[in-house]
Amino acid sequence: MSEKIALITGASRGLGAALAESLAHTHHVVAVARTTGALEELDDRIQAKGASTTLAPMDVTNPDAMAQLCRSIFDRWGAIDIWAHCAIHAAPLAPAYFLDAKDWEKSVACNVTATGQLIPFIAPLLGESGTALFFDDPHAGEKFFGAYGASKAAQIALARSWAAETERTGPMVKVLTPAPMATATRARFFPGEDREALNAPKEEAERLLRQLHDA
Repeated sequence: MSEKIALITGASRGLGAALAESLAHTHHVVAVARTTGALEELDDRIQAKGASTTLAPMDVTNPDAMAQLCRSIFDRWGAIDIWAHCAIHAAPLAPAYFLDAKDWEKSVACNVTATGQLIPFIAPLLGESGTALFFDDPHAGEKFFGAYGASKAAQIALARSWAAETERTGPMVKVLTPAPMATATRARFFPGEDREALNAPKEEAERLLRQLHDA
């Protein structure tokens, strides 16, 4: 396989979209997200730069759809070089005793269960030489961050276990911590924050990829 392949889950907006655009210079990007319109806009931006994508408008919490996608990737390319997992459900901030049941279920389904299902699907595609990227956003134990903080912490704990297990054999599994970014998710968490002081997702994506390259 001569063409490098990058799989981005949660590619429609924010850091996922920024990583897709940055990686498109050197990889063919398979972009996964629920929002078809946002994926098409991403595709337009990447095509304008002379690169290409494969759009996969699907929900990462649907194991049958994700299994079929991974099978299709294997049939077409045989393997992938990088997987960046950016899909997240960011539940509204609320006191722990006011947690909405549906938001809790969505948080666990997307942030924890889907990650646990995706790792066995994607690990064979990465083989021994691929790279898996996860992105920490540590809010566990902070007031009002109950659903998001707990489910995100569980996701990262799973990623760190995988990283320890594959340290000698591969694939390389990295947990990176982005700086605060001007994303829609952060705006929901901190609506009065000065967004001018935050990093742009594109700049942060490029910084993280440089950090990965220099490691």
